[in-house]
Amino acid sequence: MNTLRKKFIGDRAFYKRVLAVAVPIMIQTGITNFVSLLDNIMVGRIGTEQMSGVAIVNQLFFVYYLCVFGGFAGAGIFTAQYYGADDQEGVRHTFRYKLWMGVILFLIALGIFGGFGKSLIGLYLNGSEDGGDLAAALSYATGYLRIAIIGLPAFTAVQAYANTLRECGETVVPMRAGLAAVCVNLAFNYLLIYGKLGFPRLGVQGAAIATVLSRYVEMAIVVLWTHRHPDKCPYIRGIYRTMRVPAYLVRRFFVTGSPLLVNEALWSLGMAILTQCYSLRGLNVVAANNIASTVSNVFNVVFFAMGDAIAILIGQHLGAERYEEARDEDNKIIAFSIAIATAVGIVIFATSGLFPQIYNTTSEAKHIATQFLMAQALISPQIALMHTAYFTLRSGGRTIVTFLFDSVFMWVVSVPLAFVLSRYTNLYVIWLFLIVQGADLVKCVIGVVLVKKGVWMQNIVKT
Repeated sequence: MNTLRKKFIGDRAFYKRVLAVAVPIMIQTGITNFVSLLDNIMVGRIGTEQMSGVAIVNQLFFVYYLCVFGGFAGAGIFTAQYYGADDQEGVRHTFRYKLWMGVILFLIALGIFGGFGKSLIGLYLNGSEDGGDLAAALSYATGYLRIAIIGLPAFTAVQAYANTLRECGETVVPMRAGLAAVCVNLAFNYLLIYGKLGFPRLGVQGAAIATVLSRYVEMAIVVLWTHRHPDKCPYIRGIYRTMRVPAYLVRRFFVTGSPLLVNEALWSLGMAILTQCYSLRGLNVVAANNIASTVSNVFNVVFFAMGDAIAILIGQHLGAERYEEARDEDNKIIAFSIAIATAVGIVIFATSGLFPQIYNTTSEAKHIATQFLMAQALISPQIALMHTAYFTLRSGGRTIVTFLFDSVFMWVVSVPLAFVLSRYTNLYVIWLFLIVQGADLVKCVIGVVLVKKGVWMQNIVKT
């Protein structure tokens, strides 16, 4: 018992160190998700078609967001380890690489959303037996997309700056920028969706404008603070004197990071297909899934931030070649994350019937949303274990392993399972959801084995 306690439970200094990294990330992400919830409620109070249209576009944007996350993550592994080794020039190279990667990803996204946006949205609009107006939902979605896409460059720039700040130990500034952005988003949502204080009543388009404004406010704060504090961010000195990244480092970043980029792209695309499979059960399911996902995201940031803590703290240990400290702290963070996820799951389950009642949607959509929330509450500990195992493997640059662990499993198991069950059975959508998620128990076992074996413990910046 004492051995297990020593292995999985840290002392006060340990939790203070972890929470110093995780809490600002929790606050920033939590506030962002809470405002997304309020944003969702504001649009949801207009009607089911409006809410479903916005939800579909956000699902498509989710693929782009995770591609950016994956594209930057490979360089981010090096950033944390360079910082641990006190190599500021190395950090500069990773930052410039992120900027180039961001430009490339945005141009690709612009081409896809600009040329095929309407067709992609149409994939989610299936079945009109529940009384939903599919043509209206398509119209609202395309209108939202045309405006919201303007905010993607700002989002991409924020990720390049904020991720680098976090990887170098500065988590408070991104949190403050996120807080300011969500305040702008919330205020202009209220003004532009409903036409308050003399502003025009723009509905869904007003929500898109508010989102774009908030993105650029967040970008301005993060960029200006970073450049005005070179004492705290020494890597920013001379960062734009050249945009050149040595070819050998581009190769290293790309070889390490490309599996992460492909992984995030395939995983997020897989999630989009899972959502599309659930949408075959009708527009009420689209609305219900959107409500449940938005609500649960507010709670889940508490344990999702543990993945960022692993990326930062364990990455720095590995960069400084403190391998035993890395293993010890990783075990404790994983255990801490699962404990938090269990508590969060209990809260979600207990409140599952409350949030759907706020929305101006059908009683059927509210009922399904409550059931989705209860199902998500049950799998919270499982998600926490998979999430922390993934970040543990990634912290040591084992990106091929994470690729196999994450997206390959998604496309070999989860997607085919959802595809078959949604199209060739009449299985109720909640049972469909639980069966697909239950298959991830296999991933949990694989993750535990890989973490225990220590295949992730390596220094990738040592030359």
